[in-house]
Amino acid sequence: MTQVTAASRTALQSYRQMVLIRQFETKIDVLYRQGRVRGPVHLGIGQEAVAVGTAGVLRAGDNSIGTYRGHAHALARGAPPEAVLRELLGRDGGICHGKGGSMHIASVEHGYYGSYAIIGAHLPIATGLAWASRVRHDDRVTVCFFGDGTTNIGAFHEALNLAAVWRLPIVFVCENNHYMEYTPIATVIPVERPAADRAASYGLPAVVVDGNDVNAVAEVIGAAVDLARGGGGPSLVEADTYRLTGHSAADPATYRSKDEVAERATRDPLLRQAAVLAEAGVPAAELASISTAIRAEIDAMTVVALAAPAPAPATAWTDMWSDGSSQWRN
Repeated sequence: MTQVTAASRTALQSYRQMVLIRQFETKIDVLYRQGRVRGPVHLGIGQEAVAVGTAGVLRAGDNSIGTYRGHAHALARGAPPEAVLRELLGRDGGICHGKGGSMHIASVEHGYYGSYAIIGAHLPIATGLAWASRVRHDDRVTVCFFGDGTTNIGAFHEALNLAAVWRLPIVFVCENNHYMEYTPIATVIPVERPAADRAASYGLPAVVVDGNDVNAVAEVIGAAVDLARGGGGPSLVEADTYRLTGHSAADPATYRSKDEVAERATRDPLLRQAAVLAEAGVPAAELASISTAIRAEIDAMTVVALAAPAPAPATAWTDMWSDGSSQWRN
């Protein structure tokens, strides 16, 4: 790099985080097809910019919460990749002790309050987190991620309405990847934008951001976070993005044309950020070395994780209730 500036350092760090998430999920895809990762797995390949751009504007004490497509959000908030990998493999040392699997990653220590499998179920929980911040005057902001299909769930409207009425410190982020599982969102809603076009119903402005541009995500969601932290109430942001893989790792996504996927792949957030860095003077060799190093790191942690034992059977009864065990119920 010819000249290292604060902006270029931030851009490079965002790129590095997106590469980590991409390489991590690519490895998970391989392990799933080998039968080593069991249960449903939902990858966010192509959506990394939303997670990374948002995490970059949050403080250590802020809260975030997401859906079953949540690996990226946990990693972006600082959850250790090996602990997340062990969780998906059902090994000792998993971030949720082997109880969560792919669809229920959580790391409260890093401000990530979990991935939720039930569509829309976490929006009222996120609103509760924001209400707790208001009651405690703790200056925390909650960011709630959800997919475009969630905007047709009652909990979405209930959570938005309550947050707006109480002016809670929360930012709702719709990751619009244009598909509700296997159904194009455009075929089941009467408006163009599933989230933004409904914002006015709750007295909120329609905010849309290019969800494949990590810098634009950071700018737009950063402004919403500042507004919430300053007492200005909630925001609803629609991040226009696209998942480059199927709904789940088991989905061949034959309902999409190859031309559509190929065209969308040209907007890959990693390619977009690489172009930004190239324009800033970062050599292509430096970017390539980042990818190579991260791939080697993930390969090495995979070997270690696969060699780890399964959790001890007795641990199945721990961390299930607030006192740490089930004994008081028996």
